[in-house]
Amino acid sequence: MRAAALVLGLVLLSGCGGAAESQALPHVGFVVKRTGGSFAQEMTSGFHEGVGRIGGVSATVTGPPGQDGHKEVELFRDLAMAAKGGIAVATSEPSLMAPSIGEALAQHVAVVGVDMRLTASSGVKLHVGNDNYELGEKLADELMRRMPPDATGTVVLGNTAPGLAGFDDRAEGIRGRFAEKLPGVVVLGPFDTQRDDAANRDAWKRLVAANPNALAFVGTGDCDGVNLAALKTEKSARWLVGGFGVDPRTLQAVRDGAMVASISPEHYLKGAVAGWLLARHAKGGAALPEGWIETPGLTVTTTNLDQVLHRQESEKARREFFQPQIDSFVEDPASWVRPLEQAR
Repeated sequence: MRAAALVLGLVLLSGCGGAAESQALPHVGFVVKRTGGSFAQEMTSGFHEGVGRIGGVSATVTGPPGQDGHKEVELFRDLAMAAKGGIAVATSEPSLMAPSIGEALAQHVAVVGVDMRLTASSGVKLHVGNDNYELGEKLADELMRRMPPDATGTVVLGNTAPGLAGFDDRAEGIRGRFAEKLPGVVVLGPFDTQRDDAANRDAWKRLVAANPNALAFVGTGDCDGVNLAALKTEKSARWLVGGFGVDPRTLQAVRDGAMVASISPEHYLKGAVAGWLLARHAKGGAALPEGWIETPGLTVTTTNLDQVLHRQESEKARREFFQPQIDSFVEDPASWVRPLEQAR
């Protein structure tokens, strides 16, 4: 029943043609974690843009509205029956997803990992994502710019998803940069700050109460920065806040000065790259590259905030902002590929 409903959805979404015409199009899909999150919406928009550049390919994006790894697996299995052209996967539970991905590959359905790395056991040979260690370093750099060169004290580090490779890499990048540049500053953690927004806020409340004299609080996930900025404003505190993402609340916190910087993983670009590669593969049979396609992140501060706010106003503005980067990739995809074992 679920598979039939999914196919029907693809027919309805594919355009103005009839059902027979729609189902004749190659189909590609994308399974994302937490469709309600701004990061998932960014990846979804980018994916449709990438697929649209090829043309003549039908695309659908699905995922659970909240944190639910088992639902991600269920939706992936359903989608694999319809999107025979290939599926991109941005999962919160790589180990849980691995067996189902292996089954899809055995049925000759191409799979691309997006955002957080899939496990080696999944058998997927292509990953599209950031250098998350470097993103952590970028955020640490912005925090350290607001500290004296001989600073001493503590920085409290939170991780919304301990054990998830990319988030662990961000945390290690933050810790490593402080150890390198400001050895007098002790980084405490990373502490588990939870993925759920309400639980995340409660976790940070406890950490703030336990470390009232900290120089800064910083987290690896989107909700970390949002909740820390709100707590800082409530308490009229002087400590620094750093986070990730371009959630509207995050950008407002940067504007208000409650957050010194946010690192955008540029999820739109990742989605566009994955969508273009899968659509090209589905339509013309072009082989997918193997390795790590490293997509850059963006440091958002008051310096470039207006530009970022403008691009976030509409789909058209986002498309125009990212067009040069997508064009650069399309013109020479091979130059973006690094060995898969280097992904972090």
